[in-house]
Amino acid sequence: MAIELFNNGEHLCLMFDDLVDDSSGEAVQANQFLIVDHGQGALLDPGGNMTYNGLLMAMHGYFQPRHLKYILASHADPDIIASVNKWMIHSDCQVMISKLWERFVPHFCTVGNAEGRVEGIPDEGMNLHLGKSIIKAIPAHFMHSEGNFQFYDPVSKILFTGDMGASIVAHDAADTPVEDFKSHIPYMEGFHKRYMVSNKICRFWVNMVRTLDVEMIVPQHGRMFKGKKMVNEFLNWIEALPCGVDLMTQDHYKVPK
Repeated sequence: MAIELFNNGEHLCLMFDDLVDDSSGEAVQANQFLIVDHGQGALLDPGGNMTYNGLLMAMHGYFQPRHLKYILASHADPDIIASVNKWMIHSDCQVMISKLWERFVPHFCTVGNAEGRVEGIPDEGMNLHLGKSIIKAIPAHFMHSEGNFQFYDPVSKILFTGDMGASIVAHDAADTPVEDFKSHIPYMEGFHKRYMVSNKICRFWVNMVRTLDVEMIVPQHGRMFKGKKMVNEFLNWIEALPCGVDLMTQDHYKVPK
């Protein structure tokens, strides 16, 4: 089911949170996103083969997939773009991803299918034109991928953050915004301590995000942070969190006996 994050009649942001079959308990919950502006569409982190059929069907009520302009990939993990070959077959979309991963995308594709259709985003980010709006690809390097981008939509004021802000929650809970930040911490703390590289990088990121007008932070996994109060609570928390290499010691690097 599609969840409308924003809709002013001309600009639409949708979230799909229930496309991963969790009956086996083997796959992590993941959110997919569609932005539509004046007849052009962008899919953000569309996922792998587990989500493709459901996402394709769910989109039809809002947007014809063949008219996709972009696939926007935060990084190159399988749960981000493993289905990219199918989207390339069914549309003329351009895949936008960090220049570090540009030459890795064809490994997900039929030979020749990606030729001329993958564009590397420079480290400093860029503006992407969609309909009459722009989407800002902003740097998120080393969170958790060395070449990583998030996507900010100035119209809806939504920051799509990929793995930053992710939480491990039940599949049927991801559509509910966080209301009690303190009680939500246990669902994301372990993930951020392991997947974010260092507090230094988190602080750089927070400094950048605070220059934007953000009404909502929506990660690729788990629940969103809605409203400036909750956005600021998350920024304050991650800004002070030791993580990644901050927590590593020699004990983590021993030859197994």
